[in-house]
Amino acid sequence: MRLALAQINTTVGDLDGNRERIVARIEEAREAEADLVLLPELAVTGYPPEDLLLRPGFVRAAERSLHEIAKTACQIAVLVGTPHFDRDLYNACAVCAHGEVKAIYRKRFLPNYGVFDEDRYFAPGRDLFLVQHGDVLIGPTVCEDIWQPGPPATDLALGGAQLVANISASPFHVGKDREREEMLATRARDNSCFIAFCNAVGGQDELIFDGHSLVLDDEGAVLARGPGFEECLLVVDVDPSAAVGRRLRDVRRRALARERPLDDLPVVEVSGVRTGARRNGRPRSAPLAPVLDELEQMRLALELGLHDYVEKNGFRDVVVGISGGIDSALTAALAVEALGAERVHGVSMPSRYSSEGTRGDAQRLAESLGIDFRELPIADVVAAFETALAQSFAGREPDLTEENLQARARGVLLMALSNKFGWLVVATGNKSELSVGYATLYGDMAGGFALLKDVFKTDVFRLAKHLNDRAEHELIPQSIIDRAPSAELRDAQLDEDSLPPYPALDRVLEAYVELDRSREELTEDGFDGDVVERALAMIDRAEYKRRQAPPGVKLRPKAFGRDRRTPITNRWRG
Repeated sequence: MRLALAQINTTVGDLDGNRERIVARIEEAREAEADLVLLPELAVTGYPPEDLLLRPGFVRAAERSLHEIAKTACQIAVLVGTPHFDRDLYNACAVCAHGEVKAIYRKRFLPNYGVFDEDRYFAPGRDLFLVQHGDVLIGPTVCEDIWQPGPPATDLALGGAQLVANISASPFHVGKDREREEMLATRARDNSCFIAFCNAVGGQDELIFDGHSLVLDDEGAVLARGPGFEECLLVVDVDPSAAVGRRLRDVRRRALARERPLDDLPVVEVSGVRTGARRNGRPRSAPLAPVLDELEQMRLALELGLHDYVEKNGFRDVVVGISGGIDSALTAALAVEALGAERVHGVSMPSRYSSEGTRGDAQRLAESLGIDFRELPIADVVAAFETALAQSFAGREPDLTEENLQARARGVLLMALSNKFGWLVVATGNKSELSVGYATLYGDMAGGFALLKDVFKTDVFRLAKHLNDRAEHELIPQSIIDRAPSAELRDAQLDEDSLPPYPALDRVLEAYVELDRSREELTEDGFDGDVVERALAMIDRAEYKRRQAPPGVKLRPKAFGRDRRTPITNRWRG
């Protein structure tokens, strides 16, 4: 049979736009003479719809949209993700053929960890069935169902499925594509069945869906792999009946089949839409998209996340405060690749502490990127603040307060440009700074999107070099990469005056924030005791800041926000 996997970028709540996208891919698959087309989990509504699912009107509108989609399922069978209400709400896979919805599979395993909270919205399904197309029996599943090592995939295979179809919206973190591929290969081998995995692609607030859809044979070999971070229709010819021979040779399954008799699963017939025998020419094989390295995955995820946040929320342009430092340089460079230079505006806001080097590098960066650039000195703005506060501050020495006034003056100017011109302010802080609170509320944290929110400082340097290597010239001036990091809020200031060196700090942050290692375990692991004590104290104090930070692209297995939920009022130190 010929499979088509439609790796599409939907928008949450845009039922009309999503339906148009789905129908266009169904038509494209039909023109490619596919027998069956898969579309991602909750493609009808976009994923995740969150509390929209608590609105009965939204659920009813999704149901109507599904039936409009089903009308286009002629001469092809369609598996598409949708919410389905039947005395309760289910995360479902609709089986469409002959212009109608033939059956509804209800997702059995509802993830409720990390970024997921599906138990809040859905009831778990219980019933299984098979879809028959010609001589092939297909077992439909949804996302988390295939991550479970046993049922439902095991039961579907025991019931006779030669192909397990999984429609998914599996969020990205660096390396997730390899984890999925390894897991799916294990499922294919364990169940002696072919697997078709269709993933969503695109950005939704913090989440990135990376695509990388897959088709594997019954021995776990990858027959087709979709590209990462872009839409595609993956079309490939497979012969799932080949799994029968492997099952005959592997007698271990029979023992399990005796314990779990599943030879009477209901069968939904979709045959007659098209048969492979009518197709002329040689079997169609799909190219294997390359496996991307870590830095390229990070780059593409960041660019996709920013692009989709801007486009899906109706912004035209973005504005970035360019200091001459590496964080703002990387943010601006990624924004240009995501949106085009004509949609990016750079603003330098020097103070009396800004060096000629950073002021010059800000100008050179803008010229290299080809973006609109303006310089708005903040000395007079800061002086006005200081004058207004002079009586209140009388008798007190300058301290961090005056430094933060500079950062907040810059935030005011950026937000004023945003208000006047409708530009989205892209904040430039990184995960290392956000972890330890080395950032100013309503200052450099101001903005609508924090692009580098989940990028450690050491990775900021790596990404900057990666962008230059790809461009084969100094897209980001080398002087910016070489300069020691500084906020330039006082004379001769360096980040390392307030923080441990970033390489040492980032290792502790990864262990404490992402791996939940305790103070005692970090010490036993051999981390520098002074770095551990300083870092943990700053991390725990800064939770109130992180709660007020803009959303940003999730890149790592545990990100601030959806993943890591620590109470602000909290006396535990360990």
